[in-house]
Amino acid sequence: MKFSWLAASVKLVLAICLVSFSFILVPSALAAPTQKIELWTLSMKPKFIPYFQQIVQKFEAQHPGIEVEWVDFPWDILQLKLITAIAAGTPPSLVNLNVPWAEEYARDSLIVPVDSMMLNKAMYTKAALEDLTFNGHIYGFPHYSNVNVIAYNSAIFAEAGLKQAPKSLAEELAFAKQIYAKTGKAGYAPTLGKIDGFFLQQGLDVVKNGRAVFNSPQHVALIKKLADAYQAGGILKDQLFSEDSFPSAIDAYKGGRLGMLVSAPTALKRIELDAKDIYAVTKVAPAPLGPTNNADGGWMFHYAVPKGVNPKLYPAIATFAEFLTNDENQLAFAKLAGVMPTTVQALANPYFMQTPAHASAAEQALPIAAASMKFSRSLYVAGLDDYDEMRRVMVKAVEAGMTGKQDIQQALDEAVRIWNKKLQQQAH
Repeated sequence: MKFSWLAASVKLVLAICLVSFSFILVPSALAAPTQKIELWTLSMKPKFIPYFQQIVQKFEAQHPGIEVEWVDFPWDILQLKLITAIAAGTPPSLVNLNVPWAEEYARDSLIVPVDSMMLNKAMYTKAALEDLTFNGHIYGFPHYSNVNVIAYNSAIFAEAGLKQAPKSLAEELAFAKQIYAKTGKAGYAPTLGKIDGFFLQQGLDVVKNGRAVFNSPQHVALIKKLADAYQAGGILKDQLFSEDSFPSAIDAYKGGRLGMLVSAPTALKRIELDAKDIYAVTKVAPAPLGPTNNADGGWMFHYAVPKGVNPKLYPAIATFAEFLTNDENQLAFAKLAGVMPTTVQALANPYFMQTPAHASAAEQALPIAAASMKFSRSLYVAGLDDYDEMRRVMVKAVEAGMTGKQDIQQALDEAVRIWNKKLQQQAH
C-alpha cells in the first residue's frame, strides 16, 4: 500500500510540474523571434558615436522585439561594401546614401521603393520627398541636407554704394562688378567647379533625350555673363574652377578680400572663430533661387532599403527608419552636425525660427536657411557613368571660355562632342 501511495504521489507531483512548466514554456515558444536590423551609416564615427548609440538604445527600449546593429563605413568604401553585400545576399536593412547614389541604385534595382513602408510621409518636407522620387516611387527616408545663404561684408557693400543683398544671379554679377570697380576687391565666388549644378539651378538642362545640350544659346549667354564679371574683376579668381573652391572663397572672405560668400550657415561659425572683425560687419540674406525655384547648396542624405532584404522585416525597418529620422532626432542631429533637417516640424522649431533681438550673423542665418529648405534640392545629372570625368571636361570648356583662351561657343561645342561620344558608347 505504501509503495502504491508513493507512486501515485510521484505521478501527481510530476503531472503538476508538467502543467506548471507548460504555462511557462508555451508562451515563450509562441513568442515572436527577435527581429534584427542592420544599419549602415556613412563616415559618422567617431564624432557621432554617442548620438547613434543613444538612438539605438532608446529605440530598442521602446521596441523590445527589435534589435539594431549599427555599422559605420568611411565614405570611400561604403559603396563597394554595399554592392558586395547585395551580391552575396547579405545586405544591410538600411544604408545611408546621398541622392545621386540612390538614383543610380534605383535605376539598377539595387534598392527598393519605400512608398508602401512609410507610415508618416507627411513628416518630411515636400522637397525632400521629391529629391528621392524616381519613376514615381520614393526610394528612401530623408535625413539631412543643407542650403546656402549669402554672407556679405556690409563695410565693403557700403564702400561700393550697395545697400542690400542681391536677389538674383544678375544682381550678384552686377554687384560683384560694382564692388571691384569701387573697392578693388572681388565681389562673388561662384562654384564653377560644379558648373553642372549651376546650369541646372538656372533652369538649363545638361543632358536631354540622351544627348548633351550645354552648348545651347542659353548656356552660351550664361557663360558670357560670367565671363564679363570675371574679366571685370568681380569674380574671385582663387581656385575658381577647382572641384572644391570653398576653402579659397572662405579664406578670401575672412581676409576682407571678398564681398559676398555663398555658403551653408556653418561657414559663419568659422568666420566668427577666425576673423572676428569681418564677422562683426557680416550680414546674411537668402541665396537667390533662380528661375527653377531651387535653392543653392542642397545635398541630401537619407536611408535606403537595399535589394535582398527579407520583406518580413519591412515593418520593423520602416518603424526604425522613421524613428531615426523623426522630428526630435533630426533636430538633435542638425544641432550636433551643423546641418539642416528635412522634417517640417524640426525646421519650424524655435532653434531655427526664433532670432534674438541683436542677432549675430550665425543667428541670422538659421531662420533664413530654414525658410529656404522647402526649396532645397540635390542638383545633379542622373544616369551617367564616369560622371566626374565628364564634368571635368565641361569645367575645362567653361574655364577656357571665361578666361578668353577659347571662344565660348567653340569650347562648349567641343565638350558637347566629347560628352555625346561617351553617351553613345554608354547607350550601347
